[in-house]
Amino acid sequence: TAPAIAHADVSPPEVGAVCAAELDGAMTLLPDETTYVTCGQQPFAGFAWAAVQTPFPPNDSWLSYGPAITLHGQGMRNPNLSSGPWTATPQDPEATCRVTQTTVVEAGVLAAPEVSEGEPGQPLAVQMQPRLFYVELAGNCLWVKD
Repeated sequence: TAPAIAHADVSPPEVGAVCAAELDGAMTLLPDETTYVTCGQQPFAGFAWAAVQTPFPPNDSWLSYGPAITLHGQGMRNPNLSSGPWTATPQDPEATCRVTQTTVVEAGVLAAPEVSEGEPGQPLAVQMQPRLFYVELAGNCLWVKD
């Protein structure tokens, strides 16, 4: 079993809820595991979370808010994010950022998951693999492609 990710009780984003201007352009996956939302400027409302139609182009900024969110990489059709260097920044001093990557070895065969975890309150630099099938982002962290 994987070690628990240390995080305070962070409320998951909700459609229409206010989001910080620093999260402009960031996306996340809601707890229903089907609704994607993005933080952006809303007419007459400041910054708020808005639902996104699928499929959408890969996004370069993702928010995980504690429990892992599972996204698709470039080893699948309609990836949520692209491979390359990423940095996860904790959104509070106790948050620990963690990523679990599962890549495609060949058709129908996946590699063993690869886990990277940062220190509490510290950024985590990670290389998202080229044939990424699934990626789990965990911790109250903002993940940005470098």
